[in-house]
Amino acid sequence: MNRVYFDTHFERRESWEVWPAEFAIITAYATTGETWPDSRNLAADRQLEAELRRQRRWMRRLTGFSPADGHAEPGWAVDIGFHAVCDIGKRYEQDAIYYIIEDTLYVSFCDQRRALLEVGGFRVRVHP
Repeated sequence: MNRVYFDTHFERRESWEVWPAEFAIITAYATTGETWPDSRNLAADRQLEAELRRQRRWMRRLTGFSPADGHAEPGWAVDIGFHAVCDIGKRYEQDAIYYIIEDTLYVSFCDQRRALLEVGGFRVRVHP
């Protein structure tokens, strides 16, 4: 798995101190190692948002970013189960998703290699 997944931090647009015991973070932007035109990234993000809103109640905007190089990518924190979010990630050509259980952040491939790999504490990686 690409090391960048273990160094990611997150930025919130809005304050949310209460979240479900388990939830996922998913994006529809170009997967790691690929570059897509802005129009494709934005269209995929809008399509993902619409799909997630049809399925879930708790959903928040969250941007993952690299403190090392500043790369940032908007995504969605959503109360959806692990296997379901991996399936969605695969449909949106994602390499991986994040999954949070209590305050522990995990990362997983979306394909047949899916398994929760511990990254560390979630709260310490979230910036207001």
